[in-house]
Amino acid sequence: MGTKNPRVPLSRERALATAVALADAEGIQALTMRRLAAELGVEAMSLYYHLPGKEGLLNGLADTVIGEIEVAVRRTGTTGVDEDWRAALRQRFLAAREVMLRHPWAPALLGSRPTIPASVYAYYDGIVATLIGGGFSYRIAHRAIHAFGSLALGFAQEIFRPASAGGQTDVEVAEEDLAAMAEALPALTAMIATEAHDVSDPTLGWCDSQVEFEFTLDLLLDGLERARD
Repeated sequence: MGTKNPRVPLSRERALATAVALADAEGIQALTMRRLAAELGVEAMSLYYHLPGKEGLLNGLADTVIGEIEVAVRRTGTTGVDEDWRAALRQRFLAAREVMLRHPWAPALLGSRPTIPASVYAYYDGIVATLIGGGFSYRIAHRAIHAFGSLALGFAQEIFRPASAGGQTDVEVAEEDLAAMAEALPALTAMIATEAHDVSDPTLGWCDSQVEFEFTLDLLLDGLERARD
């Protein structure tokens, strides 16, 4: 994971790369300044020069994830404004999701930041430029951003997240509650019984599978085409 060779100069980039690797391996709950310092082979206080405390570390992780999304989007070759807007946005959002699947702790992290990471603005500027280039007005582009929500960053934001997705909800307790209420909730119970997730379908959250993500995304893109003015 992290290199413990003290002769390697400590930098913000090296610290964040090690922090990402630690979060990937053990979950973001395991990530502390002391633990990160141990992985880097440095004193904890020396980290504060590059990452001012736990919040500085988490903000750095958020910026790192957004940076990975930008790289993934550039690799798709869909950053121009003269191409098919629908295909461009679809590829952009699916590229973002690939980053989220590599870092399943990232959705909860991004949703918890008290301020918007500066790197997010440039990412959304690209989305708006794609829509305007596709013939949409700024009014519809604005509404589209709201409609996309967190899908633009590669995940479906859930109000209640189970512990497996970086939240606090106990999945087993939630399932037991649903079972206990099955008689009173026949439609919901039948839907859940019918719509069990395929084990091969990559899932980020409690109910954020790849199939459902793409279904919702395509539904929104189809609706935007009809709203073009």
